[in-house]
Amino acid sequence: MTGTVIVTGGTGGLGPAVLRRLLADDWRVVASVWGEPSEVPPGVEAIPANVSEERDVASVVAAAAAMADRPLTAVVTLVGGYAEGKRLHETPIADFESIVALNLRPTVLVTAAALPHLVANGGGSVVCVGSRAAVKPFPKAAGYIVGKAAVLALVETLAVEYRDDRVRVNAVLPSVIDTPGQRAANPGADTSRWVAPEEIADAIAFLCSDASRPISGAHVPVYGRA
Repeated sequence: MTGTVIVTGGTGGLGPAVLRRLLADDWRVVASVWGEPSEVPPGVEAIPANVSEERDVASVVAAAAAMADRPLTAVVTLVGGYAEGKRLHETPIADFESIVALNLRPTVLVTAAALPHLVANGGGSVVCVGSRAAVKPFPKAAGYIVGKAAVLALVETLAVEYRDDRVRVNAVLPSVIDTPGQRAANPGADTSRWVAPEEIADAIAFLCSDASRPISGAHVPVYGRA
């Protein structure tokens, strides 16, 4: 029987597809949600939480670790955000720091809180969502790009730090994700070249599974044809 997985950002653009895919693999899925959880699939244990706050993170992790027969062995961190604005010298430092924190802080807090359980349970998997922009930057999004690059540095660091505990840590790097929000922001775009949330969910599910046991520290491109 598959264990328990935490998914942050269950109501975000990727959330519903990832939740459905993990449920299909018989995971017990505990998801943090923000706002109205109407898109959370049946079977998911949805917990309203702001995973930028330590108290909320502790509640999510405690719920995920509550069933001894379904031990916590995986974490998927989806929470993040994009902000495009001006070049760096035109960007207030508070705006820069805010978007870096949005993309890094929830990943750090949730992973740090869950790691003792993964170690105690004999290992497991952490999957973080980076971005192609972290390795192929573009102008006027410095805070977003730096935040996602920091996530990739964290993945590589934890992969080494927890290797002997049999905890593997990897990242997926989407390009343009085919979501309603992206379509609204990019009218007329060739969406057939974008990557579908379900395709990213497949990659995440693989990295959570025992089939990916030899893989850690990887940055997996999920670009579609974009």
